Amino acid sequence: MTSNSTASIQHEIYQVVALIPRGKVATYGQIAALAGFPRHARLVGYALNRQLAPDSELPWHRVINAQGRLSLHKLDMNAENLQRFKLEQEGIQFVNDRIDLKQYRWQP
Repeated sequence: MTSNSTASIQHEIYQVVALIPRGKVATYGQIAALAGFPRHARLVGYALNRQLAPDSELPWHRVINAQGRLSLHKLDMNAENLQRFKLEQEGIQFVNDRIDLKQYRWQP
């Protein structure tokens, strides 16, 4: 994959993530499908976890795994705490460290 195609894929992913409204979440797989990369949820994870700074304006914190859990792979555990804090500030509730996707999943 060339750097141009990688940048293009990231751009498509970021455009979809930017659409997730406050108080809603989307799964990695959902974002991949909406960005035109069905069944490539890992691309979303790479774009958000490796290429995007935690203090980005993009609502990266609204992207979670298909089980309704946070699944950041950053070396700094503070990123997961920050993600949970941001979601809770938007009114999203956790039960047993999970988000109820039936209630909070974004349906574009």
